[in-house]
Amino acid sequence: MRAIEITKAGGPEVLALCERPMPQPMHEEILIKVEAAGVNRPDALQRAGAYAPPKGASDLPGLEAAGEVVAIGAGVTRWKAGDKVCALLPGGGYAEYVTTHQDHALRIPKGLSMVEAAALCETYFTVWSTVFMRGRLQAGETFLVHGGSSGIGTTAIQLAKLYGARVFTTAGSDEKCALCKKLGAEAAINYKTQDYGEEIKRLTGGTGVDLILDMVGGSYIPRNIRALALEGRLVMIAFLGGPKAELNFAQIMMKRLEVTGATLRPQSDQAKAAIAEALRENVWPHLDSGRIAPVMDQTFPLEDAFRAHARIESSGHIGKIVLTL
Repeated sequence: MRAIEITKAGGPEVLALCERPMPQPMHEEILIKVEAAGVNRPDALQRAGAYAPPKGASDLPGLEAAGEVVAIGAGVTRWKAGDKVCALLPGGGYAEYVTTHQDHALRIPKGLSMVEAAALCETYFTVWSTVFMRGRLQAGETFLVHGGSSGIGTTAIQLAKLYGARVFTTAGSDEKCALCKKLGAEAAINYKTQDYGEEIKRLTGGTGVDLILDMVGGSYIPRNIRALALEGRLVMIAFLGGPKAELNFAQIMMKRLEVTGATLRPQSDQAKAAIAEALRENVWPHLDSGRIAPVMDQTFPLEDAFRAHARIESSGHIGKIVLTL
């Protein structure tokens, strides 16, 4: 099969088209003929040598894809050959064929193309597990998500709004802020021209927000702590601005805050299956109805994966980037 491999740690140019043996489905695994594969920040981190795949996972990048089930392993009961699915992957999505656990695949929502379906799993698994399962967001609460125009951000805005939260976000241009407000954000703060801490204080009457989802880290961490309300929660999912910061832990103690974080890829098959089941029940019906939908940026053919990585690392994208086969 054709695939994209990482020839060495480095920039987008180290991605190269190659020939690899077709993977075979193991116990409770399905083999998917890939029609489209999502491109995500963890793929770029892996390419740069900063995010090694878990033990036993493919060394090929790609954490989500959509396509047709063409073979099943022993013990598979959920799917059969010919089914069309989108799936969360442990790796290997940048290829013509990929395997994944049967419980990590979901049906294609009504009305969505394969390209759109390929943009779902990594972001929806991440947002549901961090915002709703770990962050415990409730209707009526205030929620701030940084990077509102990213795949994670556009998903988080829509889901939080759908479930009755007041949603605030940050983004890096007026165009991106306008899109975030169209998706349901009550306020979108241009972090290049505004102080988001001061804006959050103004928007909440000085109380702060109940939950923050942050992928920036670095200097944002102490600012997030100050922006949280009493008994607020901060969930970290990435560190684009660096993993270290100086914190005043007295603020955490006095405001009774929770500071936590999560990564999706290293979690157990059982944990990912539980997230998938929650998505089937709570999110997929809203995708079917069109109340929410993935926000799409650009598509690139598989052989141009290096261009897709350059695009995502430029931070000029709005929504999801997808490779097509």
